[in-house]
Amino acid sequence: MTDIDLNQLAEELADYDTTKARTSRSPREERIVAGFEDIQRFVDEIGRVPQHGEERDIFERLYAVRLDRLRQLEECRSALKSLDHQGILGADAEFSNLAVEEIDEEELLSELSDVDEETANITELQHVRSSSEKRQAEEVASRQQCTDFDQFKPLFEKVQRELNDGMRETRPFELKADIEVGRFFIVGGQKAYVAEKGDVFTNEQGRTDARLRVIFDNGTESNMLMRSLQRSLNKDEAGRRITESDPGPLFSDAASDDDEASGTIYVLRSKSDLPLIAENRDLVHKIGVTNLEVEKRIAGARLQPTFLMSDVEVVATYELYNISRTKLENLIHRIFASAQLDVTIHDRFGNPVRPREWFFVPIHVIDQVVERIRAGTIGEYEYDAETAQLRRRES
Repeated sequence: MTDIDLNQLAEELADYDTTKARTSRSPREERIVAGFEDIQRFVDEIGRVPQHGEERDIFERLYAVRLDRLRQLEECRSALKSLDHQGILGADAEFSNLAVEEIDEEELLSELSDVDEETANITELQHVRSSSEKRQAEEVASRQQCTDFDQFKPLFEKVQRELNDGMRETRPFELKADIEVGRFFIVGGQKAYVAEKGDVFTNEQGRTDARLRVIFDNGTESNMLMRSLQRSLNKDEAGRRITESDPGPLFSDAASDDDEASGTIYVLRSKSDLPLIAENRDLVHKIGVTNLEVEKRIAGARLQPTFLMSDVEVVATYELYNISRTKLENLIHRIFASAQLDVTIHDRFGNPVRPREWFFVPIHVIDQVVERIRAGTIGEYEYDAETAQLRRRES
């Protein structure tokens, strides 16, 4: 057996003595390594490097600040090079545009003061709310009872009617959408009305902002900042803006060069001999919308149950531009729903059909409805079938 030089063997094994390697680090180096290992665990669990942003978890923001520091300091890169098996400190890594000195770890750690010590494990990110979540909760908590809500309640009721009637729509909130006095939004499942807007100023981030008075449909209000409302709308997947009620010139005798023809509202009178029709011929009207020429639409009327299997005469037509025919037709039919004609007609094959576009409505009331739609005020009115009049809704 070959003699073994124990001293030589001990020297060769010294390079593998992890205990010696660990104890050779200074306290500062130990802290650097420990902090880096936290980041490595984050990358292993999440699958990416930590990122900045107020919407991020507090721990992720802390790791992002720490990673920026480690990348920027040569001392740290040298100390961690042999441990960086994930390539976190690589030269091609993406650096934050945020200056390191702008955010301190102590500042971020102070936000953890309300976390239960038993559950505040630095790797258990689910226990800490992000800043945006905290801010949203604070904004809700800051709401107070609106003492003059009786002035705003009719506005919310009017908006809901106009949504039902198709005069308004809800659309996703766009990042640059204007927040101005008189606008309506949906945030957190509630309608919000911007009642007041203060002077515009520049905030600490260099962005324009303003103090708002926002009224909610549950009778509360908040003096939130415009940027806070924007953030709430952007974060809320169901956040919406409510369009204005003024639809513009829906009807016109002549179209401008940039108008796109949409169709025609037609009002018909039946020549049917049915007693119900014959006795009320001046009151019973069919109201429809078509993209065809009206003459083509009513061709062969006597063969179609929708025309009461009888010839018809055209009483009035209204051209419309740049508007949905279906929505407009549904709007008109909803207005006159209480006066819908209840009649069943048999088609050529003997099948019973109940036409739904015939109404007991005087032609002058139809004219009034068209004018109200044109003016954008139809939501304030309803049709009274008993008196055959268009009347203002009771508040």
